Amino acid sequence: MSTEQTRSPQSDADKHRGFSIYDDFDSFLKVGIREYYDRGWAKRRGNFIALLIASGQTAFALARDSMVEGKGTRKVAIGAAAVVALQVGLRYAVGGPLGLVLTVAAGASMVSYFIRNQKDIVRKVGIYKRVIQDTSKRYEDAQNGWRDGKYDLSERNLMLDGLMKRFLEQIDEA
Repeated sequence: MSTEQTRSPQSDADKHRGFSIYDDFDSFLKVGIREYYDRGWAKRRGNFIALLIASGQTAFALARDSMVEGKGTRKVAIGAAAVVALQVGLRYAVGGPLGLVLTVAAGASMVSYFIRNQKDIVRKVGIYKRVIQDTSKRYEDAQNGWRDGKYDLSERNLMLDGLMKRFLEQIDEA
């Protein structure tokens, strides 16, 4: 068996960003959020905001990683940071320091959009949390099957590639 067949395939974009869907579920989710953003999040702004809120701490980690690395899309990082700030702000009531945190135009735009479309976004957050939980379970099943020798590396990678495609389709469909 050649070394080419044993390496985890991943797109050039994923290599550039330093994440692989094959490492762990958080990395899988980060790549999924970035893929969704790259597909044209502005056309599906409500879905993107709901996805960031539903992903919780992963959105914060994505923002941190993008800003620290200097790689990837800074707009994703700004948007993720704005949504995390939105989560914190909504938790402690709008006002006060929230205005300072959300001075970035993208953040203000996202907050404005969130306020105008709050019911739809909140509904989608619940749906997306279930999608993320279901995807996490399927991800762990594929990883455990590979660790237990049930699947070889290429089969596992194919399963995770399909899982990513399905995850993105489910986000679009909701």
